[in-house]
Amino acid sequence: MTAPLVEVHPDAAALATTVAGELLSRLADAQEAGHEPQIALTGGTIADALHHELARLSPGSAVDWSRVVVWWGDERFVASDSPDRNAAQARRAFLDAVGATQVHEMPSTDGGADVEAAALAFEETVREHGSGEFEVVMLGIGPDGHVASLFPGFPQLDVDDRVAVAVTGSPKPPPERISLTFGALNRTRALWVIASGEGKAEAVAAALDVEGTRHDTPARGVHGRHETTYFLDREAASHL
Repeated sequence: MTAPLVEVHPDAAALATTVAGELLSRLADAQEAGHEPQIALTGGTIADALHHELARLSPGSAVDWSRVVVWWGDERFVASDSPDRNAAQARRAFLDAVGATQVHEMPSTDGGADVEAAALAFEETVREHGSGEFEVVMLGIGPDGHVASLFPGFPQLDVDDRVAVAVTGSPKPPPERISLTFGALNRTRALWVIASGEGKAEAVAAALDVEGTRHDTPARGVHGRHETTYFLDREAASHL
């Protein structure tokens, strides 16, 4: 495994524009090569900025969004119409506007299943519709170093025989979530960690330090098969 690449941009706006352009370029190249790329999105403030840039830049790109398969690294286990859902954020910002039709949301509470049953059901969806490898997985990083909904010290960090897991008692509300496991997240050609702001600087530094474990800083446990890149603004990179 090669060391992660680090790209530092002046501010959050420049970061979002750069990542959006890079994603569109990767997707266009994959489609030109005859592939139907699969990607995993993330949530959060910088992701919302990225998604709005994708909406702005997509019409000028060669990407056919109907031929992109869209997933998420994690999701809040709440009602389907909750604004807290990562999927709702992405649909509002760009997915509906660009014509993405192969969108696999993680289950909501609407179906009546508990979070464990919902995670198992989503795992079956991944096995049925997944290609076995993402083109790009995008992840935010929390101030505690968590990625997706894999939190420091939680038992899900040691699950290696599942695609998706239920999370209860999340240190961030809401308490119930569904998350892809390390094994699923790492089945990707490129893994991008995207971080903005001083509040993420300590976690970014811990994730990139030569010393440490994924139990303390879960971001240390994710990597791409061909590329792992940290896209940062100056504030998020300030402790490096």
